[in-house]
Amino acid sequence: MGHVNHSVASDFILVGLFSHSGSHQLLFFLVAAMFLMGLLGNTVLLFLIHVDYRLHTPMYFLLSQLSLFDIGFPLVTIPKMASDFLQGESFISFEGCAAQIFFLTLMGVAEGILLTLMSYDRYVAVCHPLQYPLLMRRQVCLLMVGSSWLAGMLNASVQTSITLHFPYCASRIVDHFFCEVPALLKLSCADTSAYELALSTSGVLILVLPLSLIATSYGYVLGAILRMRSEEARNKAFTTCSSHITAVGLFYGAAVFMYMVPGAYHNPHQDNVLSLFYSLVTPTLNPLIYSLRNREVRMALIKVLSSAGLRVNRKGILPEDQSMDFREGHPSERSPKLGSFEEKKKGEPRARRTRGGLSGLSPSPLADQAGL
Repeated sequence: MGHVNHSVASDFILVGLFSHSGSHQLLFFLVAAMFLMGLLGNTVLLFLIHVDYRLHTPMYFLLSQLSLFDIGFPLVTIPKMASDFLQGESFISFEGCAAQIFFLTLMGVAEGILLTLMSYDRYVAVCHPLQYPLLMRRQVCLLMVGSSWLAGMLNASVQTSITLHFPYCASRIVDHFFCEVPALLKLSCADTSAYELALSTSGVLILVLPLSLIATSYGYVLGAILRMRSEEARNKAFTTCSSHITAVGLFYGAAVFMYMVPGAYHNPHQDNVLSLFYSLVTPTLNPLIYSLRNREVRMALIKVLSSAGLRVNRKGILPEDQSMDFREGHPSERSPKLGSFEEKKKGEPRARRTRGGLSGLSPSPLADQAGL
C-alpha cells in the first residue's frame, strides 16, 4: 500500500479488498471483469425491456428496477476501489464516506422491498390470474416502485446521519474496501452498543419481515403450480419463479449475516468477502439468472440482434430449419412461396366464431401479461 496523506483529519483510510489476498493483480482483474460483465448484462436487460413491447408487463417493469439497483450497487464501490489500487492511495473524504453509506443503504433497503413486491407479483399471476390486470395495473406498479425508493431514502438518511454523528477520534483506518456502517462503528471512541443493538433490531424489520413475506408468497405459488393440469404452464411458472427465488437467496444470504449477526462474530476478511458478494457478485449474476432461464428475454435479444443485421444460428436456441421474422412480433418459419401459401390456405379449416371472437387464433393476452 502506498503512502497516504494523513494531513486531512476528516479523511478515512480504506484498507482495501486486495490487502487480504496474496495475488493482488489476479483478484483485481477478476473483480474488474465481473464489474464490466454485470454492468453490460444489466444495461442490456434494461434496453431489451424498454424496446420490446412483449416485455412491457408488470413483472418486467419490476425487473427493470432491479437492474437499476444492480447497476448502482457496484458503481458506488468498485470504481473507487479500482482507482485506489491503481494509484496506490486509499483515503476517502468524510463526505465521500457519507455518500457511500447513503447510496448503499438506499439501494440495499429498496432492493429488499422490491424483491418482496416481485414475489407478490408472481403470487397474483399464478394464484389469481383473472384479477392480475386489476391488482397489478400501472398505478399499482408505480406505487410499489415509489414506495421501495422512498423507504430506502428514509432509512439511508437516518442511518447515515446517526453513524457519522459519532466521534471518530481514534484510528481512522477502515478495515474494509468501502465505507459500511459496521466497519465504521468499530472506529468510534464513543459507546455504540445501543446503536448496534438498534441496527440488529431494525434488521428484523428490514430483512426478516420481507423474507418471511417472500417465503409465504412462494408457499402459495408452489401449491398452485403443483395443482396445474397443464405440464407446459407448470414448467413455465416454475422456471419464472425459481429464477426469482435464486436472486432472493443470493441477496438475502449475505445481507442477513452482515446486518443481523452481532459485530463480535465478524472478522474483517469475512466481512469483505460477504460485502463483495452482495455488492458485486449478486448484481453480476442477476441478469444471467433472469435471461438464461427466461424465454421472453432470450427472444427479445434475438429480435434485437436480427434487426441489427446479425444472423443468429442456432446451436440450441432455434431449429436449424427456421429463421427469424419479427415483422409480426414473433419468430416464424421461412416464408414459403406464394403457390404453396395458397395451397396451405385452401386446406386450412375456417376458424370457429365464438362470443369472445375467433377461437384458436392467438393465445390469451391475460397469460402473456402475467408472464405465464
